[in-house]
Amino acid sequence: MGDSSGSVSVDVEMIPWGGQEHVVKTSHGPISVFVCGDQEKPALITYPDVALNYMSCFQGLFFCPEAASLLFHNFCIYHIDAPGHELGAAAISSDVAIPTVDDLAEQVAEVLDYFGLQGVICMGVTAGAYILTLFALKYRERVLGLILISPLCQAPSWTEWFYNKVLINLLYFYGMCGIVKDSLLQRYFSQELRGSIQGSESDIVQACRRLLDERQSNNVMRFMQLIGRRYDLTDMLKKLQCRTLIFVGENSPFHEEALHMNAKMDKRYNALVEVQACGSLVTEEQPHSMLIPIEYFLMGYGFYRPPQLSSSYGSSPTSPLSPSCISPELLSPESLGLKLKPIKTRVAVDD
Repeated sequence: MGDSSGSVSVDVEMIPWGGQEHVVKTSHGPISVFVCGDQEKPALITYPDVALNYMSCFQGLFFCPEAASLLFHNFCIYHIDAPGHELGAAAISSDVAIPTVDDLAEQVAEVLDYFGLQGVICMGVTAGAYILTLFALKYRERVLGLILISPLCQAPSWTEWFYNKVLINLLYFYGMCGIVKDSLLQRYFSQELRGSIQGSESDIVQACRRLLDERQSNNVMRFMQLIGRRYDLTDMLKKLQCRTLIFVGENSPFHEEALHMNAKMDKRYNALVEVQACGSLVTEEQPHSMLIPIEYFLMGYGFYRPPQLSSSYGSSPTSPLSPSCISPELLSPESLGLKLKPIKTRVAVDD
């Protein structure tokens, strides 16, 4: 645990996740980290998308019983929120300079230093996936594996740049107004889940809409400006030596981006799972589609073992963590797609 002078711990027993919030002071400003579980266990780092925090981005995945058994029992979860996106966040002063994507990647490194973490698994969604991928490129020895949901890896297209510019202006003049929320919900969810009119929205979308009301519009605007200034990581992706599991909904606005990222990465180390009838936020819209692929992905690291491979079912593994122990079969389409409908997988194979 880091020096107490570098963090403020807040008891959050009223939050159903259980755990504790830490506000870690970094060289690029304070950042909220919500810690769930036994810190003696291996670490899983999460980072959400624009305008979301750990609750609105990951509760669907972490609240389903199968995921709780797989992830909470085997990991300590460190949920990092983007600056000013934590629950109850105050507006960041306009006098504070907007950080860069590199600054946020450095913040992740400082969070690991604070908690004394070395090799970790990282899970990020869209903008959060970009930050964690950049972190993995800068600190390859500290990242054992990446789980990326509808990730970004290229600089913004002119279309995305213009679209975000409009949203930033709306946030500046009108705050988190209806059109901004509608645009963000289109970013996250498929048309089927959003419905043709607001009254037909699913419970998940309505809950997300309410949570967006709690965001500080200035803080969301800053994160959108920051991620809009990202640079292309394509030429560096081959340098990633950790195993990478990419999920993307077929109806995601970032579907082609995920396919591009998968194509440019080392074929020996990555697998792509395309989830049908789903938008970008697979963790909320179809969390069950992630369970079997993640289970097989983690088995190779010794984080999780099926009953027949362990003397006591559910006990935390103590074997050394090494990506080299993953057998090719663990990322085969048959393994990744087992019992998942509707879903299809693409796994790169050596030429």
